[in-house]
Formats: sequence, structure tokens, C-alpha cells
Amino acid sequence: MTEMRLLSSNLNIFPRSLVETQGIEYGLAQSQHERKLVVMAPIGSMVIDEFEGENSDFKGQILLLCPLSPHNVSSLRKHLPWLNPQLLGLNTSAGMGDRLGMATPGHVRAVRATQGKVSPIFAQQSIREMQRTGRNPQQVMDDATWGIFEEGWQAGIGSDADHLKSMQDIDFCLAAGFTLYTIDPGQFVNNQTDRSNRAKLNGWLAQVPVYLQPKATGLLEKTIDVNGYRLTFDETVLTKAVVKYGRAIEHTVAMVEHLKMVSGSRLFEVEISMDETEQPISPAEHVYIANELRRLGISWISFAPRFVGRFEKGVDYIGDLATFESQLAIHAAIARQFGPYKLSLHSGSDKFSIYSIFNHYTNGLAHLKTAGTSYLEALRTIAALDVRLFKEIYCFAREHFENDKKSYHISAQVSRAPKLDEINDWPSLLDQFDARQILHVTFGSVLTEKMSDGSLHFYNRIMQLLQENRESYFDNLVKHFRHHLEPFSTPRSV
Repeated sequence: MTEMRLLSSNLNIFPRSLVETQGIEYGLAQSQHERKLVVMAPIGSMVIDEFEGENSDFKGQILLLCPLSPHNVSSLRKHLPWLNPQLLGLNTSAGMGDRLGMATPGHVRAVRATQGKVSPIFAQQSIREMQRTGRNPQQVMDDATWGIFEEGWQAGIGSDADHLKSMQDIDFCLAAGFTLYTIDPGQFVNNQTDRSNRAKLNGWLAQVPVYLQPKATGLLEKTIDVNGYRLTFDETVLTKAVVKYGRAIEHTVAMVEHLKMVSGSRLFEVEISMDETEQPISPAEHVYIANELRRLGISWISFAPRFVGRFEKGVDYIGDLATFESQLAIHAAIARQFGPYKLSLHSGSDKFSIYSIFNHYTNGLAHLKTAGTSYLEALRTIAALDVRLFKEIYCFAREHFENDKKSYHISAQVSRAPKLDEINDWPSLLDQFDARQILHVTFGSVLTEKMSDGSLHFYNRIMQLLQENRESYFDNLVKHFRHHLEPFSTPRSV
């Protein structure tokens, strides 16, 4: 009956958004080229005062049409608690980053299509990506919330403040209501230990605080058995681990202690990310890191090591699968023994060849993190709808690739990417290795490029086209993300 009242308003309501609670109806409506929040309440209801919008009388009720503003989405979260992110614990989970702020409905549909067996994180973006797109943590959170509301997802969500490097990063994301904080101490990892002599190592070791010295770890000259794997910490092995990761651990502890201090009574989870380093983390180094964090009182829900092989942006795993599998088995055993905690697969987009392996060895104690692949599906949609616009984006991306690739570990080359006169099927360009990576890493330049009059050159046209063809974009996202999520939907064994 409640839904019939709103549906009879002649507004173009998204049916899954309709909800009634405590006599108040909420929904999302399409109004010309923009969406509006719709609130219907009895005359005299105080709830109406909490929203900003234009009100009218409708069948003895107050009908309020509201812009999708930060104020209104904040009020909506107060009344619809399932819109608020929560802790996901050890549930198998997946993060779906959104560089454009409009992909969430497609993400929700993909999760729903896999029977919701993977706990979703729809609000996820790294500080680096926010800087490159001109967004902020509150915008990331709000855009995801509107998408969740539109699709009527009430089965729980997380939110990931990704790759945080400073305490200021934490403060910004805490104010926006994030619940998972991915601490990235990668800049403090010493990547030169494996090619340095003992004198050089001793010089670096002298700079490590006393409480992080090898003797303090409790591991010196010990052998740790991890599910049949014997890891021995002689002086050389442990010294290298301390020199390589000691300062990263020091920074991680400081970041988590700051988070504890500023969070007050708000609950949060921590992920430790050490995936963006030059060398893979060995099993012994993994044990050292886990042991030290636990010894120093840090709790974490997931850990992203630098695995063997290459995890390049936007393409499948590059490396020997047998070696990856054998190493993963040990890392998964360590995560169970020293936690349990989840292993997190960063740069996880499009790594289709290893998803089933990853889910198997972690026994579902896994987190998949994706980001730029949703932007690429937006470009695939554009390529099918407006070849001229897509050509402009591709040409621009080729020109800016050499500069934009500097902060990424990728192997694409412009010389190997198809030239314009070689392309007949433009959407298929998104499946060519080099072109895919070129388009992937140039997103910031594309989305922020300005005309001489100060207007955005590509962004406005991209958003208008996608808004006018939302269902085409969402269909592409659902198809693409089902391939990501289904391998992780296998029930965890007992």
C-alpha cells in the first residue's frame, strides 16, 4: 500500500529504491536528466524538516523532492541504517572502486547476481585516485550511497579508505564515515636489502629503533612450523627482514594508534597493504611482519602482501601459476595461524586466471580489490555509443601515457598499441593488452583535462553520455563483475 502511494505520484520512481519505515516513504526518481530523492510523510511530520527540497501536498501527505546533496544523503543514512557501512570481519569480500561516481548500481546488480555470497565494498577509492580525479572522501561515500539506495541493497556493505599514507589521510576519511582503513607503508620499505652486503645492512640496522631490533622480535634463531612449512630465522634472515620492513612496521603502528585516538567510539577495521613494493614478500618475511604487528598490539582484518609474479593494472596475472600457487599456499597458512586474517588481492582487477586458486587456498579468507576496471567498462560503453568521443580519449591517452604511467608497475608500450587506422572494432580495443593499460592509467588526465575556457574537455561529455545510457553501462558492469565475483562465491569449507 505504501509503495502504491508513491508510485501513483506520476514520478519516474526507481522501483527497487522504494522503502517505508515508521510511516515515511523514501524513493529515488528520475527527473529529466537528474535523479531526485523523494520523501513522502504525513503532514506535520518532523522528518520533513531534516531534508532540503521542494514540498507539495499529495493526497493528504507532504511530498518532498530533494536534490542529491551531501546534507540529504546524510539525513537519509540516519533513517535507513542499511545505507551505513559496517564491519565485514572475516567474510569473503570484494571492493569495487568507482572513479566516475556512478558505477554502484551496476556493482550492486553484479553482487546480487552472485547470490550475495561475497560481502561488498561499494565505497572504495585510494587517496591517489581521489587526487587524480578531483574527488574527496565524502563524495566517494555519498556517490556510493545513492547507488546503493537506488538498487535497494539492504544486505550490508563495507567501505574502504584505500592506500592511506598519512595521518591526515585518515582524518579526511574518518570524517566521511569509512569503516575499513587500508594502511600503506610502502614508502618505508627498504627494497635494497637483497642486493646489499652485511656492512650496508648493519648501517641500516643501526637506524632501527631498539624496540624493533632483531632480539626484540622474539624470533631470533627460532624455527616456526606453519602447517608443515618450516621457516628458520637465523641472524641473516631476520636482519634482512628487520632492515627491509622495520620502518614500515613503525609507520603502520603510528598510523593505527592515530586512528584509535581520533576514531573515538566509532568502530573500524584495518588492512595492511605492502603490495606496491619491488620484491615479493617471502613466507619468512610474512611471518616476521605478522609477528611484529601482533607483538606491538595491532589488530588487522586483512593483509595485502606483494605476491610472486606481476599484478599489473587492468590485465590478467603475469607469471608462473604453479609458483604462485605454491607460494600462496604458504601465505594462506600463515594468515590462518597468525590471525586468522584475510589475504587481500590488490590490483585485483581482471586477474581471472588466479581467482579460483586464491579462493581455494585461502578457504574464503580473501578480499578482492578492484578499481580501474569499472572505468574501463565505462570506456567500453562509450566506444559502442560514440566512436568519435572514444577516439579522442584514446588519442589523448596515448599522448599522456608516458607521464601518467610513472606511479604504476606496468609493461604496456605505446608502440605496441593499435594505431587509429588499424582499428575496426572500437569496443574490442579494451581487450588489447597495451591499449587497455594505456587507457587504465591515464584516467586522471582524461577526467581533469580542461579547455581554454576552463571547462572540462572530456569529463562532461563522458558523464552525459553515460547518464543517458546508464543501463548499457550497468549491463557491461554486471557481465564484467560476475567474472570477478563468481570464483569467490564458493562456500567456505568447514
